[in-house]
Amino acid sequence: MPSIPGVNHLDAVRALEKAGFQVVRQGKHIVMSDGTRQVTLPRGDPINAFTMGGIARDAGLTPDEFRKLL
Repeated sequence: MPSIPGVNHLDAVRALEKAGFQVVRQGKHIVMSDGTRQVTLPRGDPINAFTMGGIARDAGLTPDEFRKLL
């Protein structure tokens, strides 16, 4: 699976919001849900490429689909 280059956590939140996710709660991590799936994003910048790839996969997106949302 091709990795997604390091992304700022706020950009990742905006991209996931475009995909239909909403912020459920925030703390050291940001938890987002679309009603059926739940993903957790760390607040560190940038988010590691392999971590971001896993988050995109958990959200039901391919790396290419996620890049288009950025």
